[in-house]
Amino acid sequence: MPSQDEIYTKVSATLVEALNVDEDDIKPTSTLQGDLGAESIDFLDIVFRLEREFGIKIPRGELFPESIFQGDPEFVQNGRVTDKGIAELRARMPFANLAKFEQNPELSAISDLFTVEMITRYIQDKLNGHTNGAVNGK
Repeated sequence: MPSQDEIYTKVSATLVEALNVDEDDIKPTSTLQGDLGAESIDFLDIVFRLEREFGIKIPRGELFPESIFQGDPEFVQNGRVTDKGIAELRARMPFANLAKFEQNPELSAISDLFTVEMITRYIQDKLNGHTNGAVNGK
């Protein structure tokens, strides 16, 4: 089983290739869209490359849940994610660190959850045999 550092190194290398960024641009807290310039089409490429690199299957929507809040007024009100929406995020993305987001749950800030560190945690949990919802309490 690779260590967290080994996983992080491979995730970083994968993002360098997929997003055509410098290795120096990648830090644990780098956001895929804001800091690394990823676009929605890049997410498919990233998933494909991660699957190949780690020999795992990433079900569609598990790592990058699409439109969690689309069409559900109980999850978002006035551009802010509700408590019920936060609970849904926690259930769908147990590997994401929601602490900062919960302090100011603006819908527009959802993309800031997708960091290099988040992907590393997801891969680590996946390699440990955990899947959606059964991740070490994070």
